[in-house]
Amino acid sequence: MKGPTRVGPFCCVGRHKDTMAGEHRPLRVQLCAITVDHEPMIEFDAVESAAVARLGGATELEAALVRPEPPESLAMIGDDRYLSVMCRRIFRAGLTHRLVDARWPAFEAAFDDFDLESVAALDEDDLKRLAADERLIRHRKKIFAVRDNAQAMQTIVDEFGSFGFWLAEWPEDEIVELWAELKKCFTQLGGNSGPAFLRMTGKDTFLLTDWVVRAMSEWNFYSGKTNTRSAHADIQALFNTWNEKSGRPYCQISQILAFSID
Repeated sequence: MKGPTRVGPFCCVGRHKDTMAGEHRPLRVQLCAITVDHEPMIEFDAVESAAVARLGGATELEAALVRPEPPESLAMIGDDRYLSVMCRRIFRAGLTHRLVDARWPAFEAAFDDFDLESVAALDEDDLKRLAADERLIRHRKKIFAVRDNAQAMQTIVDEFGSFGFWLAEWPEDEIVELWAELKKCFTQLGGNSGPAFLRMTGKDTFLLTDWVVRAMSEWNFYSGKTNTRSAHADIQALFNTWNEKSGRPYCQISQILAFSID
């Protein structure tokens, strides 16, 4: 199991601008360019200025931005809560969040409040029974993924002491490697599900939603594939630069990108 390279409550967020559309007025922006690798690159200040103008002011932008949890808060969260949020994210994929959230108390009851040991011990008959339970969302593969992911999480807990510690210690400037590790170790956490799970827990991460990808292209930061390991590495390097220059967390940088375009 790969671990981090250096050393609160969950924010189960709904949809933010880096995950949904918004209506903003057009804006002309005077672009200030710098040179990186002999190619002109727009300063991120110009992107933030566009986001401010489209939201109606700096106060409005700040109010719309999420804030990550500090590592010490993430480390204190129980493994059962991480499993619950992970599974909620998996069930949300392809369904309305409101539907999943309305049924989540029934999931908590059915899965023993997502106690790691209890869920990991479920057998095939238990899972088949749960997959037929009308109180739940009867998606067989996702129901079975709850047990499989509890077992995978237990492996991390056995090695690192807690899932929260493992997560909290992972450096944000290597966050795409955490995406890859989640996809490898857990069921149904590929694509945007891994990053979305991290966002729900409060772990600082950027998202590669359609809005963020389009903003990177429109601002001439990046274009091309965004779903390969090499693409993730290139995009991580961009976000690392913006993080260093702006002092903003990665989650806010991706939101500002999405807010900056029509």
